[in-house]
Amino acid sequence: MKAAQISGYGGQEVLKVTADAPQPTAAKGQVLVEVRSAGVNPFDITVCEGRARQMAELNFPATLGGDFAGVVSELGEGVTGFEVGQDVYGQASPLSGNGSFAELTPVKTTQLAGKPTSIDFTTAAGLPLVSVSAYQALVDHMNLQAGQKILVHGGAGGIGSMAIQLAKHLGTYVATTARTDEADFVKSLGADEVIDYETQDFSELLKDYDAVFDTVGGETNAKSYKILKDGGALVSMLAPPDEALVKQKNLNYTAQFTQVTTERLAKVTELVDQGILKANIDKVFPLDQAAEALEYLKTGHPRGKVVIQIKEVINGVPDET
Repeated sequence: MKAAQISGYGGQEVLKVTADAPQPTAAKGQVLVEVRSAGVNPFDITVCEGRARQMAELNFPATLGGDFAGVVSELGEGVTGFEVGQDVYGQASPLSGNGSFAELTPVKTTQLAGKPTSIDFTTAAGLPLVSVSAYQALVDHMNLQAGQKILVHGGAGGIGSMAIQLAKHLGTYVATTARTDEADFVKSLGADEVIDYETQDFSELLKDYDAVFDTVGGETNAKSYKILKDGGALVSMLAPPDEALVKQKNLNYTAQFTQVTTERLAKVTELVDQGILKANIDKVFPLDQAAEALEYLKTGHPRGKVVIQIKEVINGVPDET
């Protein structure tokens, strides 16, 4: 089996593609997916560099990758609700050593759903983590309502670009931080107001916001408290709460760890097939250039998602060459 693996922790140079990786099987409660495309996330870089070792130590060689879109090829014991040949998307375990940067990956049935029918595998592979992160934050944690105001940090990124679209669908006023050269892009997603984080201070320009979605952390997170009204909501992907400020302003603060579930993916599928959510794929790399894909995500400031194509699909049929 062809797969992108690491035999030790390090930078993108340790990620190598092999043609003879052991073929995984579907354990109880899993399906084996023939991967068409795999989405690349910052967490994949974290795993590669060994910064997730406190969560789980990898057994080498280990196949990286979480997000994917593909076709069910095998059902594990006790699996119902899925069938061989079904188009699916979701998230494999990036810490299992049997990730999605491979021709086959085992996936828990609780972390996949039917692929949206309106998009191809490459586009679908860019959706799971970023779209579920936005849905979990705005719907589950914030309970965002029409007429409210939200600031989305990092609006041109994978998660931010999803959050802008979802927030507009929910009927809110959306401000976002982005570079000047990203302004037209985030406006095309629905942003009402764009703040250039390189030259402007959002905390001096905005006030009385109902919610902030923080995908940046650090000083950006610290300044976000200032613009929230009392009782507002702040969801951060990266920073723990400042308990004193949370108490002072009676904030609803969530340090979010995204959980990709079948239920949330099903909601995303509906929104995608209704034309409400659209994944912007910035660049697609072949599996042989998996290392370059990680490096591009880390240094290239992509607008939207980076995807690794495992098998090229021509007229709906995978190219086996």
